[in-house]
Amino acid sequence: MKFKRMGAGPGKSEVPEGGGKSRRSWVWDNQCKLELVVGSPASCMELELYGADDKFYSKLDQEDALLGSYPVDDGCRIHVIDHSGARLGEYEDVSQVEKYKISQEAYDQRQDSVRSFLKRSKLGRYNEEERAQQEAETTQRLTEEKAQASAIPMGSRCEVRAPGQLPRRGTVMYVGLTDFKPGYWIGIRYDEPLGKHDGSVNGKRYFECQAKYGAFVKPSLVTVGDFPEEDYGLDEM
Repeated sequence: MKFKRMGAGPGKSEVPEGGGKSRRSWVWDNQCKLELVVGSPASCMELELYGADDKFYSKLDQEDALLGSYPVDDGCRIHVIDHSGARLGEYEDVSQVEKYKISQEAYDQRQDSVRSFLKRSKLGRYNEEERAQQEAETTQRLTEEKAQASAIPMGSRCEVRAPGQLPRRGTVMYVGLTDFKPGYWIGIRYDEPLGKHDGSVNGKRYFECQAKYGAFVKPSLVTVGDFPEEDYGLDEM
């Protein structure tokens, strides 16, 4: 079914071209096709026929009538009035949609839930052996990071060597734990604007520097030494 063009406003659709073949189609058939165009259920549509000059001709209110029984011609417009009660954009804001809620106690009693399956299968956090191993690995990693971080003095010159990136030089401005991610982190003030922030993350300030000069990296990526400043010319870009 070919349409000549779509109307600019909502609820508008051009009468399909095709001469006698389209005129021999039933009004109900066209309603079903228009459902794919305008989104309104065919059973909730009220159709109005307008001429090429946008003059109202008549209502297409006989579903079992042929389209050709109305004064239809090329360029005419079918206006669709939606009586389904749907409002534009009503399903876009999911906060307005009523949601099913269940208490933690009631959810624990269900035998067909994901939580119940994990418990029976001893998977994820319900696998005590796996949890103990993960906790041991986390403790070991923190111990190693703490030892590496303790060997990086505040205010020292350094070079950051991250995989897949060119070495970056800067000054150590922070050593220790942070609120934004677990583990030990090294705050760097780069010599050039190669960072991500100004020394603050999520509203908490850890050190002072210019915007885009600050970054946090893991201790394993930091090498302390005699690294004089290099001018990459980025300030002039």
